[in-house]
Amino acid sequence: MKELYGAVEAGGTKFICAVGGGPDELHTVRFATTTPEETIAKAVAFFKDHLSEQDLRGIGIASFGPVDPDKNSSTYGYITSTPKPGWANTDFAGMMKEKLDIPIAFDSDTNGAALGEYFWGAGKGLSDFIYLTVGTGVGGGIIANGELVHGMVHPEMGHIHIPVKEDDGYEGICPYHGNRCFEGLASGPAIEGRWNMRGETIGRDHKAWDLEAHYISLALVNYICMLSPKRIILGGGVMDQKQLFPLIRSKVFQMLNGYVRSSRVLDDIDEYIVPPALGNRAGIIGALALIMRETGAV
Repeated sequence: MKELYGAVEAGGTKFICAVGGGPDELHTVRFATTTPEETIAKAVAFFKDHLSEQDLRGIGIASFGPVDPDKNSSTYGYITSTPKPGWANTDFAGMMKEKLDIPIAFDSDTNGAALGEYFWGAGKGLSDFIYLTVGTGVGGGIIANGELVHGMVHPEMGHIHIPVKEDDGYEGICPYHGNRCFEGLASGPAIEGRWNMRGETIGRDHKAWDLEAHYISLALVNYICMLSPKRIILGGGVMDQKQLFPLIRSKVFQMLNGYVRSSRVLDDIDEYIVPPALGNRAGIIGALALIMRETGAV
């Protein structure tokens, strides 16, 4: 019998659940994120239907957060201090484990996506890179020496503090940091708040995108100097605006000003700052990667 794995991409607005033997053969279902009890019950029901027909080796969960991915913590598998109403301190992995009694691998959505890109996407063959999502929020995953970086909890790459451009009077969207952090200045809701238009309705030549590229580039230069990644993968809904990529590459090159003496930046920056190879499937494939790595399948 072929080995099968389950995956959950848990987002603040929707859940995607999948079953399959690998990234190219996933049967998926999606539904709205409502209350923890209702939403997790739907996920459990999906996997129970498959458990009645075949064995699953386990389920990977890549979740919105903040989350606790520390297996030695009393709150491992929890969604912790999220501002999403009703979801703070939810024992997500524990609830799934209790109902299904199979192995569960749990991590943040961005860590999952980074791992998916490591095995099957734009990070394949690289020991060190970062995956960043710019959308409803801003977050990232770090692969260093072939392993995910966690630390105390997990990297909060969207909340580094970057300077406000002198002519930008926007007060910021982050409830914790206002306009002092990356997410507060450059997330999808920040774009809408600043310009009173959703990003997808703003023309490609609007000055909004040059300002957005400026803030993203400031953050990337910080990551480059701190982490020295061999590639930067930029995903999320905001990065569907493909005109951002050449703007960001040019600004990063200018801001580094020749200080980082690597051909990846100096000669091949088009291949250094790239979109995810897995596209909008990075999240669910990342969840699959979590459980396949946990069980030794990859």
